[in-house]
Amino acid sequence: MSGMFNSVPALRTGYDKDEVDEFFEHARQAYEGRTADRLTSADIQASTFDLTRGGYNTHEVDAALDRLEAAFIARQRAEYAAAHGQQAWMNALAERARSLYGRLGRPDGEKFAPADRGSQGYDKDDVDDLCDRLIGYFDRQEPLTAGDIRSATFGRARGADAYDEASVDAFLSRAVEVLLGVE
Repeated sequence: MSGMFNSVPALRTGYDKDEVDEFFEHARQAYEGRTADRLTSADIQASTFDLTRGGYNTHEVDAALDRLEAAFIARQRAEYAAAHGQQAWMNALAERARSLYGRLGRPDGEKFAPADRGSQGYDKDDVDDLCDRLIGYFDRQEPLTAGDIRSATFGRARGADAYDEASVDAFLSRAVEVLLGVE
């Protein structure tokens, strides 16, 4: 499996080759059902690799992780639909979408917890703009893909002017799962 990705020059940093190779080998075995371990899309999202000089190109590995996550969700959708029917899958996705939509419609206007006092977080306006696009998607007024959410970037702010990064990231991970379940 070694050499699956391009390496960066020896003086630049990239993802640790051994860690990446081990993870993708484990993912392949899990996908093929050759290991007792179950790997989920959340496990793929949570994967991290050390940075080392001369490691694998981070952009290539991240793109492969995105494709891997989509493959696992597509398989989950197929397995669920085979066991319970396609309508049951769509109902489950609709319930997840309603949960996300409810979070976006909070009456106080604060969609996420603020960053701790003096701590950095995501700029509220940037996050709210993406959330408005997500509302448009749920209202069937605007197209949106999982890739749009994954590629979103947010400015930095401090304290009350910022949202806590962990809560925003967790929410957006759930949104990606819903969008991939539909795509």
